[in-house]
Amino acid sequence: MSNLDSIVSLCKRRGFIYPGSDVYGGFAGTWDFGPLGVMLKRNIMDTWWNYWVDRRDDIYGVDAAIIMNPRTWMASGHTATFADPLIECKACHGRFRADKLAKGLNESVTDEEFSKMHVKCPTCGQEAWGPIRMFNMMFKTHVGPVDDDSSTAYLRPETAQGIFVNYKNVLDTFYPDIPFGIAQQGKAFRNEISPRDFILRDRECTQMEIEYFVDPDTWETEFEQLLNETDNFLEKEMHLPVEKINHIEVAEKDRAHYSKRTIDFMFQYPNGEEELMGLAYRTDFDLQNIMHESGKNMEYRDKNTNKTFVPHVIEPSIGVERLFLAVVSAAYSEEAVEGKEGETRTVLKLPEKLAPYKFCVSPLLKNKPELVNKAKEVFKMLKDKYTFVTWDDSGNIGKRYRKQDEIGTPKCVVIDFDTLEDGTVTVRDRDTARQIRVKPEEL
Repeated sequence: MSNLDSIVSLCKRRGFIYPGSDVYGGFAGTWDFGPLGVMLKRNIMDTWWNYWVDRRDDIYGVDAAIIMNPRTWMASGHTATFADPLIECKACHGRFRADKLAKGLNESVTDEEFSKMHVKCPTCGQEAWGPIRMFNMMFKTHVGPVDDDSSTAYLRPETAQGIFVNYKNVLDTFYPDIPFGIAQQGKAFRNEISPRDFILRDRECTQMEIEYFVDPDTWETEFEQLLNETDNFLEKEMHLPVEKINHIEVAEKDRAHYSKRTIDFMFQYPNGEEELMGLAYRTDFDLQNIMHESGKNMEYRDKNTNKTFVPHVIEPSIGVERLFLAVVSAAYSEEAVEGKEGETRTVLKLPEKLAPYKFCVSPLLKNKPELVNKAKEVFKMLKDKYTFVTWDDSGNIGKRYRKQDEIGTPKCVVIDFDTLEDGTVTVRDRDTARQIRVKPEEL
């Protein structure tokens, strides 16, 4: 079983994830994806898009602006309700989320409920709390040359509203049959009171969301279908272990105000069970609010029955960073090296389609020109064929294997003296460490 510290260390050491603004001492709640992290993140996002959009004919993609008309957030309820309970320690002036300090309580925690828990400050150990205040998590900015209330705008706290404001555009342009969906991937920003647990809770994240528009009479059937398809995506496409995924039917008192049914997909991370993603039935909450705020008609007319209604919506929503950490933690392994007592290796057993590199090519010895030249030929051939191929000639071959194990490269290809004789290369498998000889063109 991996622990979070080991994964954080691996991510920085091997160029997956760095602390944001690290050279200046960091910036809480922000993280930078390094060269390997970008490749893995992109593979995850591309696989999601391929599964939900490219391979289907009922879901359309959009890429909406990050800064939207502020009326968007008034209509959606974010201006009034997108808040966390903030509490301050009067002794050390540390600020925390009250519901996270008082285990078992939710965002509606009151001063009286919190006081009964006798919570001590995690920083100074005192029990000297101020009143709970609701803190809106949207980042404010100003658009245009005037810095006053008339120019106030927000960085979007979710990608969903970018989909809803384009619902009518897609409807009028593509005339889709219902049910149909609109998908988006993109940045979202939340001014978290206490970002924590590596990339699980940060202030800038990437979301992947679908708003699936359905006839209100059939929402239950569509919900179950999306539930099954989501399970399939997590298990078959992301290769997450079934036993580490848990469905939680969210109670009415804990659901978002717009939801009539929500399932939280929980994942067993190294630091415990945390939310991975959600599937929510949002009814017609968003489209009705847009109709009210904008005055534009959001109704759908069924082509076959002429039935007219405002569609209801089912939303599968997932954060890329949470999925990234789930994939890495599921793939992370520390195991004994066969035949070498006391020696262990760290292996990132990533699915081949997600791994940053498919192959690593090496000459057995970098000071032998004939091996290096042949290795460069093999490298170019594989690079042209598979693109995601890396070169490594540093250190001895054992150290190269350990490095490639850690970054998840499925196959290492070594050009040795036998290659010069018979044209075959040594291919080492990451997961089993077994080696076979094949001709490069057979890879």
